[in-house]
Amino acid sequence: MSEPSVVKLEGALTLETAAACLKRSVPTGDLVFDFSGVTRVDSSALALLLAWLRRAKARGSAVELRALPEPLLALARLYGIDALLPLAA
Repeated sequence: MSEPSVVKLEGALTLETAAACLKRSVPTGDLVFDFSGVTRVDSSALALLLAWLRRAKARGSAVELRALPEPLLALARLYGIDALLPLAA
């Protein structure tokens, strides 16, 4: 991935905020989603993340996920999709 755009996420990613986040404009090209500023998540955050991954794949963009909160990783493991997440090394 060469010079990706970084999308810094902050605050709660929950049912109350997911719809607005989904409408958020995301840069084209390769992306890094930085979750280091996220304070709270629920299953809506996982649905949001999967929607962003689908969009990026459809555009042919590479995606890297940085600093996923442990509760979000736990939800991904629970649903058996953790292996699908392109986590930063």
